[in-house]
Amino acid sequence: MFSEEVRGLLAQVITSWQVLAVTVVLIIYVFLVNYVARTHSRRRFSMPKIKKKKSSKTQVPAPEAASEDDELGLEETSKE
Repeated sequence: MFSEEVRGLLAQVITSWQVLAVTVVLIIYVFLVNYVARTHSRRRFSMPKIKKKKSSKTQVPAPEAASEDDELGLEETSKE
C-alpha cells in the first residue's frame, strides 16, 4: 500500500527526538492530572453541620388556589 520511501520517512518522523519528547511530556501530563484528580477527590473537608430547630411556628403557609381565569396563578399588581 505504501512505498518503501513513505515507510522510511514515517519511521524517521516517529523516531525523531521531537516526537519522542512530546510523547513523553504528554504521558507525564496525563499521569499528573490523574494524580491531582485522585487526591482532590479523596480530600473531604468536614463542615460543621448546623442543627435545624423544628418549630411549628415558622412553617410556611400553603399558597392559595388561583382563580379560574388566571391559569398561571399570577396576580397583577398595580403601582400607584
